[in-house]
Amino acid sequence: MSYDNLAGRTAVVTGAASGMGAATAALLASHGARVALLARRADRLETLAAKITADGGQALAVTVDVTDAESVRVAAERIRREYGRVDLVVNSAGVMLPNPIDAGRTDEWARMLDTNLTGVLRIIDAFRADLLAAAAEGHPADLVNISSIGAHISFPNYAVYGATKAALTHLSASLRTEFGPRDVRVTNIEPGLTDTELGGHIDNAELTEQLDGMFRAIGPLSSEDVADLIAYVTSRAAHVNLRQVIVLPTRQA
Repeated sequence: MSYDNLAGRTAVVTGAASGMGAATAALLASHGARVALLARRADRLETLAAKITADGGQALAVTVDVTDAESVRVAAERIRREYGRVDLVVNSAGVMLPNPIDAGRTDEWARMLDTNLTGVLRIIDAFRADLLAAAAEGHPADLVNISSIGAHISFPNYAVYGATKAALTHLSASLRTEFGPRDVRVTNIEPGLTDTELGGHIDNAELTEQLDGMFRAIGPLSSEDVADLIAYVTSRAAHVNLRQVIVLPTRQA
């Protein structure tokens, strides 16, 4: 697979401390992109940046909390100062906290909304001018949002998580009507069961066991599988936009 079009690009990847974000950042860097690694866990970012650098790539570790507008603003300024204009943004930061609605976990609802939806909007707002400027000069410009199959398939106890991802999927479609005519590609990716740290955030033992059972029965995608897809869609010719991609393990119905 040729990803030659990634060389020389400047990417921002949120949620880069682990999972799909870390795998995506490493793959983009391995094909010549300069990558800003964004997440809250500074130690994880520094470790990944060191590995990318040791492998011959370029990476900048930027500690940021996407739920904090000032944190995002400061991060964006640092990235532009050190790397210049950004032309590829991957919104991978997310949190999954399933529980029955009857549990009344308003703390979890707020956290998922602020990370999975408002956090994405903060990142988009911070870098939209960069993407539009790159496109206006005839360069590829990409916004990739990682949603979930839960955006349109209902799972018991995942109502609020699914709602945040459905909103993200719809946001991506709507942004395409605004950005597409100005040559910025918007891609929405909906992975199914994927082996990441998301399941580790669950504080309901019954739901943790349920998820573990799905992993055993189905066999999940890897983070690298999703990263490979992101590298593919962002390295196509600039006039080609893979707008919506659903990717599932073969055994997941």
